[in-house]
Amino acid sequence: MFLYICFMEQTKSIYSPYLSVDCVVFGFDGELIRVLLIKRKQAGQEVFALPGDLLDLSESLDETAVRVLNDLTGLNNIYLEQFGTFGDVDRISNPIDIEWLSTIRERPEERVITTAYFSLIKIEDFELKPNSFAEQVLWQPIEQKKQLAFDHNKIANTAWSILQYKIRNEPIVAFNLLPKKFTLRQLQGLYESIVGSELDKRNFRKRIQGKKFVSPLEEFEEGVAHKPARYYSFDEEIYKREFEKGQWFLF
Repeated sequence: MFLYICFMEQTKSIYSPYLSVDCVVFGFDGELIRVLLIKRKQAGQEVFALPGDLLDLSESLDETAVRVLNDLTGLNNIYLEQFGTFGDVDRISNPIDIEWLSTIRERPEERVITTAYFSLIKIEDFELKPNSFAEQVLWQPIEQKKQLAFDHNKIANTAWSILQYKIRNEPIVAFNLLPKKFTLRQLQGLYESIVGSELDKRNFRKRIQGKKFVSPLEEFEEGVAHKPARYYSFDEEIYKREFEKGQWFLF
């Protein structure tokens, strides 16, 4: 097997040309769900992609995912969950992608098997810093789709479907994106932005208020034009107990 060899910080790293990782990071900015993209450094072309790179044979898949994400975007200390492997025969077929790969590997047209990772974070908690072959890093709104390199649209769409499933079946995903105190309007808005449809306000609130891990506070919004809404908080310890008893579902 041919191995791609490069040097980083005076340390030899050996990369397999046939194995890679790609990271799908969704971010919530308080109103919209966005996906993290990089703009690839490629003369004369504007190409966007998910953060990803080849596997360093001295690392585990998880370690490579953490390193690649940090190298390309500056993100660090975030939870990454492995969700799939992608290896279609025609993964690398676009001439633009082959042109770019020819600058870093001997056989740019050969297939690469990628392991994909998923994450969901609060955008305000992190600062982006493009590096390596990422000319730019951006948070792209989900509704404004871009044509991505390789099969990255397929990978991102698969991750999006997983997120939609998780938010219905593991509500802690949603609560971790909200402030410590939040209104039911904010919570419903977050759910609607992910499931992609409007939820019945009365039924949604009835379900939320029936859960012990959502606690009403004696605090209300201030300085708003409409009727001030009550704030709520999420109790993770109660959620964990409810989870063990199978009573965590919202829908």
